[in-house]
Amino acid sequence: MTDAARVLEVLYDSDHVFCSLPDLCSRCGVSRKRLMAAIEVLGHEGQLVELSPHGARLKAPAALNAQLIERGLKNRRVGGSVLCFSQVGSTNDVAFDAAQRAECDGLAVFAERQTSGRGRFGRQWVSEPGANLLASVLLIDESIPHDAVTIASGLAVAEAVENSAGVHCRLKWPNDVLIGDAKVAGVLVETRKVNRRRCLVIGIGINVNASPQADSLRRPATSIAQHVEHVPRRIEIARELLSRLDHWVGVIEAGRLDDIHGPWLDHCDMINSRVGITCSGRQYVGRVLDIDPTRGLCLSLDSGQNVFLPASFSTMDA
Repeated sequence: MTDAARVLEVLYDSDHVFCSLPDLCSRCGVSRKRLMAAIEVLGHEGQLVELSPHGARLKAPAALNAQLIERGLKNRRVGGSVLCFSQVGSTNDVAFDAAQRAECDGLAVFAERQTSGRGRFGRQWVSEPGANLLASVLLIDESIPHDAVTIASGLAVAEAVENSAGVHCRLKWPNDVLIGDAKVAGVLVETRKVNRRRCLVIGIGINVNASPQADSLRRPATSIAQHVEHVPRRIEIARELLSRLDHWVGVIEAGRLDDIHGPWLDHCDMINSRVGITCSGRQYVGRVLDIDPTRGLCLSLDSGQNVFLPASFSTMDA
């Protein structure tokens, strides 16, 4: 481990409280000169270290860092490798580019800022640096069902927010995550062929510290910070997100799709509600009967016909 990596871990674990420089040198096993050089390196990496007569501390919010996110992860597949960037066009595109290499299966990509971030159906996803969590996870897999991944990913995001922030989340078909009636996170699952291999990328945006505006459809948005007294650090949310995604991807791989059903319904209050759903450009209105991880949302139409609307091509009307 480099000097900068050691210093970063100690400062991060101090939770933005000042550490005296002698104590920091002792805990990191470095001289004063090496400590100052390490702090300079951290500055170049986007980690702002404040120096004062009291010592040094990491300024909040800490920049996303692969070393800190990976620390303590015991995942089987998702998050086996983590990349963090200050700015990219789109984390989804970075993940697809990495799919040229087979060993990148399970790669997680995080960015402080996207210049071309996108949501479902081409909607734009905008976020200021340091404010939120923008991530993508790559799965190189010929057989994993797209719709099951779409539904399970929303569930994983809801659980990650709940476990890290202690606030209850709701799911809106197929994978918008809400706190109350406002959107706090969204998921975009895309599929492409790369080197003749089928690749899925799970793109995720979570509003952590932002004061978001309503989206292009004027639906209300919110952030975790608007609902809790102590906002969890983004690195902790990122670690919990990868853990929950790894769990649900493992469930899907094992063919236990029914295991998704109950937890998803626990986060949804749509059953027996009358809703409008747009699927492949056509609008359906009816009563929600159930959800199926592979077939989609089961809707009882006014005509008496029951239809399944797949998660990949459907969205609830505002």
